[in-house]
Amino acid sequence: MDFALPAELESLLSRAHDFMREHVYPLEPVVATKGFDGAKAELDAAREACKRAGLWLPQMPEEYGGRGLPFLHHAHLSEVLGRSLLGHYVFNCQAPDAGNMELLHEQGSPEQKERFLRPLCEGRFRSCFSMTEPDRAGSNPTWLDTKAVLDGDEWVIDGRKWFTTAADGADFAIVMAVTDPDAAPHQRASMILVPTDTPGFVHTRRIAIMGEEGSGWMSHSEIEYRDCRVPKENLLGGQGFGFMLAQHRLGPGRIHHCMRWLGLCERAFDLMCERAAKREIAPGKPLGTRQIVQEWIATSRAEIDAARLYVQKAAWTIDTKGLYAARTEISCIKFFVADILQKVVDRAIQTHGALGITEDTPLSAIFRHERGARIYDGPDEVHKHVVARRALKAHGLELGGNG
Repeated sequence: MDFALPAELESLLSRAHDFMREHVYPLEPVVATKGFDGAKAELDAAREACKRAGLWLPQMPEEYGGRGLPFLHHAHLSEVLGRSLLGHYVFNCQAPDAGNMELLHEQGSPEQKERFLRPLCEGRFRSCFSMTEPDRAGSNPTWLDTKAVLDGDEWVIDGRKWFTTAADGADFAIVMAVTDPDAAPHQRASMILVPTDTPGFVHTRRIAIMGEEGSGWMSHSEIEYRDCRVPKENLLGGQGFGFMLAQHRLGPGRIHHCMRWLGLCERAFDLMCERAAKREIAPGKPLGTRQIVQEWIATSRAEIDAARLYVQKAAWTIDTKGLYAARTEISCIKFFVADILQKVVDRAIQTHGALGITEDTPLSAIFRHERGARIYDGPDEVHKHVVARRALKAHGLELGGNG
């Protein structure tokens, strides 16, 4: 691996840093005060500025108005954008929309691309990904209760989903539903496109996360599908392809998550160091003179840099050898970086004292929104089991999928 960045990428990252300072960081207190929906005008203005700056939609090809960045380049950019919870949204490369764009681009029919993908890329639509269910373990995506039955020319969907991120105000959902209950476990489910104004699509509630309900894109919802009917042409990919497409979507998505988490780590690290250098605990005695704070800073620096190298190696493996060859690295970085994120943010909060748990800094929002990093996209424990299972198999010990 060559760690030198191409000149054009260095220039892009520099421009992104400048844009974040000018347009994104100032939005944080606005959104903290008004909420996502209340700050829509300010967020829309920032998104328009992003388009004018030529930074919009970095992950998508030029035919859809994007920059068409290679995967590793986009991973680097994700770290810059990840320094704020709002960064990816302003640049239109936020989850769950970015993953849905990828699915539609690779698997969508020409009609689906025109109806759903293009307005998503232009920022006129938002979307959600409806997979997790309240009565089924999210760690087992082959075990779903939601069903879709073909009735003539329509799919009829019935079931309950929750933690459907950004469903509030979304224009359509990609729903994982069982279409063939008698098939093999990994071939039972399919993905179906459901406009949210379809009769039978019921937005039940926004789920409060650590006391914050949120709104719009910055929220998680419970959804019911009650005799929800959509045309059979809304099937995405082939019937029974749901699990395969979900894995394809989530693998690269974990790289993006990890780079975003590293951006949050760097933001928390900078705030921690600034506080340690300037906050006096006695006249002439900054907090940074205390050895325990120095230890927090040094350990955080080493952990962040080690995590970045590991994530870059995983992205490089995807670029050079393919997604399948990188599956162990993808699992490892998911639990490794999520754990470091929590540790670094916690140290930064502790360094700030009582200030750290207020909304006067972004730290409490980062902690609140990203504690779930160790749960979503596969709980850390599942990823650790997968890595251990592969390692032990090489030494003759076979473990079952849930063993």
